[in-house]
Amino acid sequence: MNDTKRSLLIPSLSAASVIIMIIMYFNPIWWVALTAPNYPETAFPEGVRINFHMNGVFNGCTLIEKEEVVEEEALDCVHEMDTINHYVGMYPIAAGGPIERGFSPFLITLLIIMVIGFAISDPKKRRLFLGAAFAINAAWMTMTIYKSNGLNFQNEGYLYALMNQLDQDANDTTLGSVKMVDSDRALRQLRDSIAGREVEDMDDEDLAEENATASEPQVAEKQRLITQLKETYDIDQANNRVTDDWAGNGYQLMAWHYGKVLGRYFNNQDEIQPMVKVLRIATHVVFFGLIGAMLLLSIVGTTAKANLVYWLMILVPIALPVFFIIDYASWLWWYGHTLNDMGAFAVKPFMPTVFGEGKVAQFATFSYPSIGFGLMMLNSVILASIALMRRKESL
Repeated sequence: MNDTKRSLLIPSLSAASVIIMIIMYFNPIWWVALTAPNYPETAFPEGVRINFHMNGVFNGCTLIEKEEVVEEEALDCVHEMDTINHYVGMYPIAAGGPIERGFSPFLITLLIIMVIGFAISDPKKRRLFLGAAFAINAAWMTMTIYKSNGLNFQNEGYLYALMNQLDQDANDTTLGSVKMVDSDRALRQLRDSIAGREVEDMDDEDLAEENATASEPQVAEKQRLITQLKETYDIDQANNRVTDDWAGNGYQLMAWHYGKVLGRYFNNQDEIQPMVKVLRIATHVVFFGLIGAMLLLSIVGTTAKANLVYWLMILVPIALPVFFIIDYASWLWWYGHTLNDMGAFAVKPFMPTVFGEGKVAQFATFSYPSIGFGLMMLNSVILASIALMRRKESL
């Protein structure tokens, strides 16, 4: 292949890689399912199934439309699997990978920037691109994780998964709206009473009309989810007599949500709080680690002569499937070896099935890659081709 064809093919393949990674982010990477005699195939044709995405864990059960089964909405199999697992002392699924999920948009953006940067052969142009792109990614990450109301910069899917994992219906568009009407009504009545005016009273018809108006979707979906999370946070703080005001950023949300999820079935704060403390430290470590990585790539990876740091810009994205499997298997090990003593049944620590079929008590377990992992593998093949072409140029 001559230099002209290679110079055209590398940018084209790099663009294809970027598109694949974006599509991959919004698709399930892996799926897990449980089957048992008490979960009949008519109601659970694919078992109790969940889908792992980069930004959260989502329901894998679909709406059943059969004459013998009538459903208005699909069963929440994330909740169902958590219920099954907690009997043997396993923590909820949302307890796994909180850092990976919270930082996922910045990580995938980092990989995309690295791929584009590797495709730029001119060191000066590469330096300008990496400097600008990394600066934007770092600013976005900083605002999301630490800035007040930074959750406005987070993706909707991540927020949806967090809300649903609190054992609440993230699709409930009325949460907060009726309470808001009731609180506004009570406030007006209190003001009228203090001022000596006749206390306003609303009959059931007026109240129903106002509630219906308040329930209309007047805000964006993301903002609704943030409002739901804030309301749940405020209630939780009030119940625990804590006065830590809502900041609405990723750092606060990850720590609170992690502690809340850990204590959903086994509310032993002596065990939970040290784990939350570790997560807080890990959040800072990952944040500054990513900042350091971007600085290193911007400075060392833009020299005229290709070096190890420059090659890392393509080798790291190529190895993404390996990193995913390692991370996934590590969390499965953690689930099976961090069993709470408050579980209804005592079982020995075990390693859940990473790939294939397994057996736990009366349950058959299934763990297989989904479309997102296929895209991940395809992307690695494309990136390996780019690396080989770039390697030939340097010979």
